[in-house]
Amino acid sequence: MTVIRIVAAVVDDEYGRLLLVRKRGTTAFMQPGGKLEPGESPVDALAREIREELGVGITDVRELGHHTAVAANEPGHTVDAELFFVRLDGVPQIAAEIEEMAWIDPDAPGDIELAPLTAEAVLEWARSRPALES
Repeated sequence: MTVIRIVAAVVDDEYGRLLLVRKRGTTAFMQPGGKLEPGESPVDALAREIREELGVGITDVRELGHHTAVAANEPGHTVDAELFFVRLDGVPQIAAEIEEMAWIDPDAPGDIELAPLTAEAVLEWARSRPALES
C-alpha cells in the first residue's frame, strides 16, 4: 500500500466544536491540511495549506503526534499524518480546493461522512483531551 505523508490541523472553536473541510469532488470531511512539498517542514507545510485552504494563518501550534489511517480519497493508499492542534488568526473562509466547511461536535458528529483519520484519531483525541488554555 502506498503511503502519503501529510500534515493536518485540529482546529476548535469556543464551543469545543471541530472544524472539518470537504475537498471538491470528494465526500468525506477531514481536517484541513495536505501533503508536504519537498524540503518543507511539517509546520511550514501546515501554515501554507491553512493559508491556501482557509485564507488564515495559524498560531499556538501544538504537536499531537503521528497517526496512520486509510486514505479517504486515494483508494489503496494510507496516510501518515502529523497532527497539530492550532489556533487560527482570523475567520476561516473556503478557498482553493475546499468545497465545504463544517463545525462538528466531537461527541455527536452527526451523519456526515468522516475521513478515517478524523473518525479514528482526531475524534478520539477531542473526546479525551485535557482542557486547553485559550
